[in-house]
Amino acid sequence: MDLTVLWFILVAVLFAGFFFLEGFDYGVGILLPFLGKSDGERRAIINSIGPFWDGNEVWMLTAGGAMFAAFPHWYATLFSGFYLALFLILVALILRGVAFEFRSKDERRTWRNFWDWMLFLGSLLPALLWGVAMANLIRGVPIDARMQYAGSFFDLLSPYTLLGGLTSLLLFTLQGALFLALKTGDELPQRARQAGLKIGTGTVAALLLLLIMSYRETDIFTRMVPGIAAWGALVALLLAWWLLSSRSYGGAFILNGLAILLGTAALFGGLFPRVMVSSLNPQWSLTIYQASSSPYTLKVMTIVAFTLVPVVLLYQGWTYWVFRQRVKARDLEY
Repeated sequence: MDLTVLWFILVAVLFAGFFFLEGFDYGVGILLPFLGKSDGERRAIINSIGPFWDGNEVWMLTAGGAMFAAFPHWYATLFSGFYLALFLILVALILRGVAFEFRSKDERRTWRNFWDWMLFLGSLLPALLWGVAMANLIRGVPIDARMQYAGSFFDLLSPYTLLGGLTSLLLFTLQGALFLALKTGDELPQRARQAGLKIGTGTVAALLLLLIMSYRETDIFTRMVPGIAAWGALVALLLAWWLLSSRSYGGAFILNGLAILLGTAALFGGLFPRVMVSSLNPQWSLTIYQASSSPYTLKVMTIVAFTLVPVVLLYQGWTYWVFRQRVKARDLEY
């Protein structure tokens, strides 16, 4: 296989893994102030993702690093055009990480409530902005003939891209509700189920509207496979909602995760062989061949990736196995 194509697929896989794993992290953080009725319950909610959240973020760092090394022109154009949005994501992630560490440093209710809401904000902003960014990739942004972004931050905001952000926000929040239904005890699973049923209804509506608008705003459905993947994501989401209503939390979590994976596959499949679409002139769109590094760089990266990535996957899988038990408020030490 052409190494340029291979690394495009690997970047897509890394983003898919990131959205699947970090999606429930974001969702748990968003739901924290609403589902946790006491400090003990909020601690249980936070502890449910405590062993995982920083490992899940590694997928984002790896995806960004792979993009930088394999497709430096893509990285440069994307980060220059989306600079403010990515800066806001960075600030939100810093707030989120600090909230995890600082919340338990003081027992005062006002202190802990403050960091709970910082965790909420630090989870909500990335969940929203990643959807806006992905929608812009397929809709197109103003890129000139020199592969430079020629617009402003407000060029990234449109009804379609904001709907993309809302859809990702709802998908991740639903994934968080399903995770809490699986990982917590006492009354929290029932509250998570009720929240998930309400959120799921809005998620189905948002995703359906996004798919319909995509036919007018993008060209990703000009090929059959991305279209099948996109509509498959909607079917998986509907089945996840049905299983949640039947209290089959494990199946619902897997199917909602499948909806996220299929949506990501549709996005990158619709882009290929482009990496960014130019709204000024289709001929100025960036392709994997224009944006890629040298063949030697890609060869070295391939050797390193296929040597180290399996080790990382095994370690992360072991972490999920070790911390597989439910977290209950009454079992926490005070």
